[in-house]
Amino acid sequence: MHIESQQPPTRVILEQANPWSRWFARAGWIVAGIAVLSAVGSAGAFSRYFQRDSRVVEKWHSLSKLAADKVAVVSVTGAILGGDGFVRAQLDQVEEDDAVKAIVLRVDSPGGTVSGSDEIHHRLAKLVEKRDIPVVVSMGGIAASGGYYVAMANRGKDDVIFAEPATLTGSIGVIIPHFDISQALRKYDIRDDSIASGPLKEMLSVSKDRTPELAEKERKLIQELVDDMFRRFKEIVKAGRPKLDDDAVDRVATGQIFTARQALEAGLVDRIGFLEDAIDRAVELAGLSAEKARVVKYSKPKGLLDEVLGGASPTGRVDLAAIAELTTPRGWYLCSWLPALVRSE
Repeated sequence: MHIESQQPPTRVILEQANPWSRWFARAGWIVAGIAVLSAVGSAGAFSRYFQRDSRVVEKWHSLSKLAADKVAVVSVTGAILGGDGFVRAQLDQVEEDDAVKAIVLRVDSPGGTVSGSDEIHHRLAKLVEKRDIPVVVSMGGIAASGGYYVAMANRGKDDVIFAEPATLTGSIGVIIPHFDISQALRKYDIRDDSIASGPLKEMLSVSKDRTPELAEKERKLIQELVDDMFRRFKEIVKAGRPKLDDDAVDRVATGQIFTARQALEAGLVDRIGFLEDAIDRAVELAGLSAEKARVVKYSKPKGLLDEVLGGASPTGRVDLAAIAELTTPRGWYLCSWLPALVRSE
């Protein structure tokens, strides 16, 4: 006999849907969509306030904190050993920021290598030409030799170079340092026995004993190098100070250091004033006003060690690259008889 299993009848329970729950679900999606659109719109509207380059930190310096248009203070501080460091990072930041309408070049440097000074001058001049923005120079404690060289990237404009009352500037000239210790080594029976492809390959060697004829030939060749770099320096000065004729440039291009007052009388600077005065001039040249200009300044990002130490860090550091410069026959636009072994951060 077949007995069919009986299952309990299926019971269907119908519940009336709450219309408010559907409305709240839809409202949630609507709010989320509005939030996304607002975020995207805000990012576009306020993109000019966002950091662009991780190598620099932009900070408000003065005037209006909320103004869209900027005046950027670009700092050239310490010995100039190359054009790819922090100065380059600042210039890259300015180039990518369309909100920057003027540059204040803050120079507090005794100069540096010929190539490093020339590269910074070139990049700054190219940037200013490309963006068609004014550049005003503010000299700090010292803006000499290569420091004055980079200040000439001002497109030859009038009334754009400011020196503080205590500024030292000038030192227009070139130096290739050389030290001869061959006689001292001879006393200790030490002889430089380097093997070179030719005698001139060892020019400016500090330890090589030379014949008088070879020493004279080397000196003549090095002097020609110095003279050629010096001619370029004077050409840069003429381009940056077009009111100075050839004779006027020759009178100041003696390697002499000038005080701010002497530099003003010689036509090397336009005014005696502080950073704030240079900023006011930059605002004026950009066609802005104090209410419509935000002055920003750049600094290096802090590392973990800086945070642990509360931001305290040494003001200078021994630079191995700078030590290597002592052994290199390199020209310097430097207000010193010895290349800097310690450079500012």
